[in-house]
Amino acid sequence: MKRKRHGSEEIIRKLREAEQLLAAGEGVAHVCQKLEISAQTLGRWRQQFRGMGDDEIKRLRSLEEENRRLKKAVADLTLDKQILKEIAEGKY
Repeated sequence: MKRKRHGSEEIIRKLREAEQLLAAGEGVAHVCQKLEISAQTLGRWRQQFRGMGDDEIKRLRSLEEENRRLKKAVADLTLDKQILKEIAEGKY
């Protein structure tokens, strides 16, 4: 089975839906099947995102985007450094 990565927004949406279904009397197995996730995933998400408000979720999303942008910048600079190092050593 192919693994799927869920974004933080999608995780929060699925957690809210799960809480509604559980409050309506559905079983955990049925909720997980409906949301297409495992029971372990639901438990991990509940633990990780417990008590997060909308402001905290927005902040998390912005930090994830900044982290992604900084990782790309580091990768570009590392490549530039390697190219300059090869040129300086005369391998070019």
